[in-house]
Amino acid sequence: MPASRRRFLTGAASATLAAAGPVFAAMGPDDRFDLVIKGGDVLDPSQGLRGRRDIGIRFGVIEAVEPDIPAARAVRTIDAQGRLVTPGLVDLHCHVYPYGSAAGIPADELIPLQCTTTCVSAGDAGAATFAGFRRFVVAETRTRLYAFVHIATIGLTPFPLGELYQLDYAQVDACARTVAENADIAIGVKVRMSENVIAHNGSEPLRRAIRACEIAGTGGRVMCHIGGVENTALMIEILDLLRPGDILTHAYTGAPNSAGAFTNIVQDGHVLPAARAAKDRGVVFDVGHGGGSFDFTMAEAAIAQGCPPDTISSDIHVVSGNTPGMPYLTWVMSKFMALGYTLEEVVARATINPARLINRAPGIGTLQIGAPGDVAIMELVEGPVSFVDTRNNARAGKAFLKPVQTVTAGIAYGRPYSAPFSVR
Repeated sequence: MPASRRRFLTGAASATLAAAGPVFAAMGPDDRFDLVIKGGDVLDPSQGLRGRRDIGIRFGVIEAVEPDIPAARAVRTIDAQGRLVTPGLVDLHCHVYPYGSAAGIPADELIPLQCTTTCVSAGDAGAATFAGFRRFVVAETRTRLYAFVHIATIGLTPFPLGELYQLDYAQVDACARTVAENADIAIGVKVRMSENVIAHNGSEPLRRAIRACEIAGTGGRVMCHIGGVENTALMIEILDLLRPGDILTHAYTGAPNSAGAFTNIVQDGHVLPAARAAKDRGVVFDVGHGGGSFDFTMAEAAIAQGCPPDTISSDIHVVSGNTPGMPYLTWVMSKFMALGYTLEEVVARATINPARLINRAPGIGTLQIGAPGDVAIMELVEGPVSFVDTRNNARAGKAFLKPVQTVTAGIAYGRPYSAPFSVR
């Protein structure tokens, strides 16, 4: 018999529910699942689960994960034989505020390209533009959306121009209020610290981002973008300022500063001691591939010297999506398999790891019974494949992940359509 489900909630409500004991749904032995994903090779790092399973989903929630669910118990079935089935992928760093950010792509357009059921907007909106993101994008998007609020009130509206040449845009109180008022979707604060974004304003933008998180009082994290930092001294100061749980994104960038100097965490083949110290105290290292922010040589050196990635993210946006590096999440995950990571390791870094970082585990990033019915179905294509980073370095791989189908809240993307059409 399929196990009964427990509803997973977040925040204080979750703690209250856990204290009171689980709540069980009334699903009888003859009730039918809305959707059964059948015969797939299920891989769920959150549970250490790997093997052939059927997944039964009802009312948008995972009700059963069983060796075999009879076909008669399914209203609709997806045949996943020969496919890899994982929790829906969570992209910690992408740009999904079209029309409000000059970098944004509609998140739902990414679903068939990278199996994402959850996307985190990496600072597309600031205090002056966040209401538009919430009202007109989050509310009308199938993909689950969360966000880092940009410390600049204008967010990424002027992209590709730098938003913090004028430091007055970095308004701490306005940012903090936006994070606090939108705590259900706002994860924390984003700041970009490249020289071509902040000019010669030093560490002040980062200091303001940290202060905004503190004032907001929600326990928010800072996501700090690096790449082409003005000088090594500033790079070290950035690393020293980041708190445990803050996120260093573009951790393996090879982008130079405005003078052409390489000032990132790996210099002359060696990881900066400050980077290793940041890693040791709990700063999160995020890939954030993008169109100019991932260098195989930097990643190889950093990983070998104790600074591996905690999360794999795409930094997909209107420019990066057209670059030879193809930073779609499944392709970026595949690059790390070419660097020696196992399938289980790359899936964890794009499911349960980012879910925990945004404080939504076990609600997402898992196939646990009671979790939302967010599922990614992929093909593990085996055979020689070549990958290119953002600095034209190539690496050979033996396999890559190819998106096949995505299910969000129990509703499969594409035809046949759910009737009535509804997701969440």
